[in-house]
Amino acid sequence: MRLERSIPAEALDAIRAPLTAYSPTPIDVPVLQPLSLILDFAGEAMRSRLFAVSAGDSGEEACLRPDFTVAVARQHLEAQNHGGAQAGRYYYDGKAFRVAPRGSDRAEEFLQIGIEAFEGSDPIMADAEITAMTWRSALAGGRDDLSIIIGDISLFSAFVDSLALPNMLAARLKRAFAHPRLMKRELDGEDTELPLAEPSRLAFMLTQMPETEAVEVLQELWALAGIEPVGGRRPAEIALRLVERSQKAMAGRLSPEQADRVRAYLAVSGHPFQVLGEIRELAGRSPRPLERATAAWNARLDRMRDLDVPLDRITLSAAFGRSFGYYDGFLFEVRSAALGDERPVAAGGRYDGLLARLGAETRTGAVGCMVRPARAYAGDGE
Repeated sequence: MRLERSIPAEALDAIRAPLTAYSPTPIDVPVLQPLSLILDFAGEAMRSRLFAVSAGDSGEEACLRPDFTVAVARQHLEAQNHGGAQAGRYYYDGKAFRVAPRGSDRAEEFLQIGIEAFEGSDPIMADAEITAMTWRSALAGGRDDLSIIIGDISLFSAFVDSLALPNMLAARLKRAFAHPRLMKRELDGEDTELPLAEPSRLAFMLTQMPETEAVEVLQELWALAGIEPVGGRRPAEIALRLVERSQKAMAGRLSPEQADRVRAYLAVSGHPFQVLGEIRELAGRSPRPLERATAAWNARLDRMRDLDVPLDRITLSAAFGRSFGYYDGFLFEVRSAALGDERPVAAGGRYDGLLARLGAETRTGAVGCMVRPARAYAGDGE
């Protein structure tokens, strides 16, 4: 397993300082995490990047943690279930593990530090604060070539709502946002399989639910029937496939004009305030959801500026997303020109639905960030 190079202790302390100043509770989470759970959130495409390990006495497959967010969320929820507080703000500092892409010399065992905050009182302020502290942490490593790219999954959802599409077509399009292959098929009007002659009632029911609820319903049905899925396919994958097939049979396709409007949205990128103006101009027949979303974004940017986040170093990309499937709102990455887009120095975003997907009874606002100190350090880039 390839290790990243170490950095001086004083540099590491400087990179840590902006995060620890946020007054979080230090947390330590297990290195081993359930493989099936990680795949449910990250998708099967992530399997090749995970270090899977032999099942223990429980019979459950495990992997070395590729990230901390899910592990911290599980521990916070477990504390809740034993009488702990509903809100929590945690600081983690430890090793994560990912198989390097073929032909790459990237480190496979690396240090991550970060914050996970489960608080819902003022999400716009929380987003601005997490971005500001992450920016300060990344800057503390000494690089002078940093910039920030931001996006928002929920902004795309508001744009889709403005188009006044049939409900099932709108839901299918929103699901495709995080899946470039599916989005291409939607925009190109491709149909690689015959529609269902008579859509199943289960598939139809799943189309009416958010993805998180659809997965939970499938898991409950399997538990009641005492069965397990075969072929190594995970609940999220099976639910998505059922929903796709049913929606394809019932929801129709985008018209050429609608597809062009979606393409135009996904192509918008630039200075945040300029991009927001261009996005508003792309609104369809029902612009109110998009107007509310862009107004919230204006407030978020104003608060970032108040916290000394340099807006002239921010690019808002309408198509920007991240591979981990638990994100459902605001997203960002801090990038170094020297390291390139594929090796961010830091990243984070909002994942309000994660605790519910893990079994929480109520939805809780949540936002987090991670920093790779070895990438932030100017003297020892990965």
